[in-house]
Amino acid sequence: MPEAKTSRAHQLFTPEFRFGLGGVSVGNEFEFVTDADAHQTLAGSWAAGVRYYDVSPWYGLGSAERRFGAFLRNQPRDSYLLSTKVGKLLKASPDNKSKELFPFANSPNNVVFDYTADGVRRSIEDSLQRMGIDRIDVVFVHDISPDNKYLPRPWTEEFDVALKGAFPALSKMRDEGIIKAWGLGVNTPEPILRVMRESDPDVCLLASQYSLVDHANALNQVFPVAREHGVGFVVGSALNAGFLSGSPRYNYGETRWDIPKEHIAKRDRLRAVADQFGIDLRTAALQFSAAPDVAVSLIVGARSEAQALANASAMQDTVPPAFWDELKRQGLIEPDAPVPQARTGT
Repeated sequence: MPEAKTSRAHQLFTPEFRFGLGGVSVGNEFEFVTDADAHQTLAGSWAAGVRYYDVSPWYGLGSAERRFGAFLRNQPRDSYLLSTKVGKLLKASPDNKSKELFPFANSPNNVVFDYTADGVRRSIEDSLQRMGIDRIDVVFVHDISPDNKYLPRPWTEEFDVALKGAFPALSKMRDEGIIKAWGLGVNTPEPILRVMRESDPDVCLLASQYSLVDHANALNQVFPVAREHGVGFVVGSALNAGFLSGSPRYNYGETRWDIPKEHIAKRDRLRAVADQFGIDLRTAALQFSAAPDVAVSLIVGARSEAQALANASAMQDTVPPAFWDELKRQGLIEPDAPVPQARTGT
């Protein structure tokens, strides 16, 4: 039988840094990124004041973690927050299939899914060695989700393995002070709802689920359960993998180029309102996704220094309250969707 949910009362995990750099693009998800370009992206983010960095063994099958580590190991360890993922072990092989998964990356690795307690410990140790860093702050159990076609078994079966293995192991690490927090990192709501009800997470990575284009389900179905259980969210893919900032794709996977017409139409309408108020749609999208009370942090990917700087700058820009009022008037965002508070003073 799965272990029962503990009775530990949660205080909402609130990281010191509310904006971070995500590692998908640096891991060669969408195009070739050189080591030099990756370094400039990381250095630009750091120079802009970014102090939260989120990465995963999955991104480029080790490439992103090596690149993050090459930069971060030269920074004072107490000056930044680092999260990575578990559940996917990397094993080098001359017959690796890495190009089938990441055609723009150059990795020697195959991936093995392992959501057991031993798999979690092995994954964390491997990540520390790849990055050359002595500790990880937040751990997300990665992609136990119905959209993950690479799982060797149905996601519900892998979830049951994690419920007995990965989840209690991470709770023990947290309670012993080895990590600060843990949760799921997934692109769909079902696993997040289950882990909140059946285990003891602190914070989940809510990816591709809360953006200007698509946010109603998270707002109305997921957030209330999170409040009940004292769980916060690191919000990812607020731009829907760059869609809201102009990229010709929507989210991730092999079908990312097949964008639903209604999403394109909505983006056009959002742009028209943004133009009316002289606002960059990127700025509006990022600030919108960071606004809910359960959104403890926002991570945004970047493939270049210019993108990293644009993302960081967007969080400092001002959006007039009338802009959000107009979006609600036109039905472009939910009537009860939280919006950023207007800044006052100098």
